[in-house]
Amino acid sequence: MIKSASPGEPHGSSAKSPLRVALVEDQPKARENWSRLINSFSDLSCVCTCKTGEEALRVIPEMSPDVVLMDIFLPRMSGIECTAKLKAILPKTQILILTAMDDEELVFMALEAGADGYLLKRTKPADLRTALLEVLGGGAPMTSEIARRVIESFRRKAKTQEEPLRLSVREEQILVLLSKGYPNKVIADHLHVSAETVRHHLGRVFEKMHVSSRTEAAVRYMASKAPPLHETDGLP
Repeated sequence: MIKSASPGEPHGSSAKSPLRVALVEDQPKARENWSRLINSFSDLSCVCTCKTGEEALRVIPEMSPDVVLMDIFLPRMSGIECTAKLKAILPKTQILILTAMDDEELVFMALEAGADGYLLKRTKPADLRTALLEVLGGGAPMTSEIARRVIESFRRKAKTQEEPLRLSVREEQILVLLSKGYPNKVIADHLHVSAETVRHHLGRVFEKMHVSSRTEAAVRYMASKAPPLHETDGLP
């Protein structure tokens, strides 16, 4: 049995003032279940539920909740975009991502958009309550798997910064075109090589840069401000 919050816990969790929670979730059954769970705790209160990002932007500012639980995959406007827009309107309102996806790029996109924590939907009820109280107290709660991914990413970044990036001429040519958003086939055609050769070079680039995706490689390459070894004229 979960006890109600003690007097020493963050403001909003005491018996006289339950923590006000807004929920943004497009699936009706999930929305009902999460709302019921939140209201099952004496120190929590689900003050509104929204099924789209557009609805959230209309309703949530009027309700002024303490915390927003935000799904990422919503129709039309994503939860990440909604998070950024809500933060601009309600900068002091805490926003916790609550989603089934643990994709590393989505995690960082959400955090960069202003999310204050990132939880997976398989989070246990008691852990959800703890996370809601923690984020209001200034913490940044994350499901353990997500926290590990964040730590590993910082370690890779630190290692990348410590080690000089030694790219071959071909690898740098590919990175220049990759950073412009071109797919493998276009890169291959421009460099007069096969798409398989491009994939092979990208695999080596990923290892050297300690990254796991095209997006991360392009971002880190542009951030390094390394001048291209060869011009890539011929593409707009």
